[in-house]
Amino acid sequence: MTEFSNDQGIAIVLLEKLTSEIIPRAKSIQERLANGEHLDHWDRQFLEDLIRDAQRIKPLVDQHPEYQALYAQVAHLYKQITDQALLNEKN
Repeated sequence: MTEFSNDQGIAIVLLEKLTSEIIPRAKSIQERLANGEHLDHWDRQFLEDLIRDAQRIKPLVDQHPEYQALYAQVAHLYKQITDQALLNEKN
C-alpha cells in the first residue's frame, strides 16, 4: 500500500509540473522554432533535462499504464521540437 501511495504522490507532482511548467515551455519553444528561430543554451538545457527526467520516470510509467498516453504525447512533442530545431539549423 505504501508503494502505491508513493507512486501516486510522484505522479501527482509530475502531472502538476507537466501542466504548469514543462508543456507550456515546450510549446513556447516549438512556436519559436516554427517561426524559424534556433534553440538557445537555455532551450537545449531544458530539453536535456526533459529527456533525462523522462528516462528516470519511465519505470514508473511502465508500472502505471494510465500514464503511458501522456508520456507518449510528451515524447512526441520532444521529437517535434528536436526535428524542427535540426531543420532550422540546416537552413
